[in-house]
Amino acid sequence: MTQDERWDAHWHEIMDFIKKNHRNPSKHCPEERNMHNWWKQQKKLFNANALSANRIDRFNQLLAIGEQYRHINQYL
Repeated sequence: MTQDERWDAHWHEIMDFIKKNHRNPSKHCPEERNMHNWWKQQKKLFNANALSANRIDRFNQLLAIGEQYRHINQYL
């Protein structure tokens, strides 16, 4: 499996998770921790302009759908 195929697999896994559960992956749930860590690493690469051009558009889609289901602190 190439790096692009692995990246696409992670992207699809997280998109499916968000659409199914209506929330972002949690760092506190062991089953979701890998998805959360991948997302966090990709966000760091995105902010450092280190993502390739073909991944930037797809990651923007992921950020947009993730923003819809962003956790809101209920105590504010």
